[in-house]
Amino acid sequence: MSESKETKGFFLGTYFERDSVLRLARMADIFGWVSLFIYGGQVLLSLTVMALQLARGLIHLAGMTDFAQQILWIVQPITPGLWYFVGFQGVGRLLLILMDIEDSLRRAARK
Repeated sequence: MSESKETKGFFLGTYFERDSVLRLARMADIFGWVSLFIYGGQVLLSLTVMALQLARGLIHLAGMTDFAQQILWIVQPITPGLWYFVGFQGVGRLLLILMDIEDSLRRAARK
């Protein structure tokens, strides 16, 4: 009885290097987190500076609209950071999904 053993080695018909794609997906994951931390740190620093300026009496906020506008100016820079995070995470996951699809199609074609 001979059983056909499926090898999990390198297939010469691929158009990409599996290790390179895995590295690229990992780098996209890391870049996403780095961008989120950088933009989040910027917002925390801005909020801290505003709190210190309020405590020291350096800012005069006449009403709620002035306060709301200051908060919006401080929180607004996190929006691109969130988009970068979602984009990098999506690209990394998409690369892994495409590799899984390619692997499944090859296995299905062999059977």
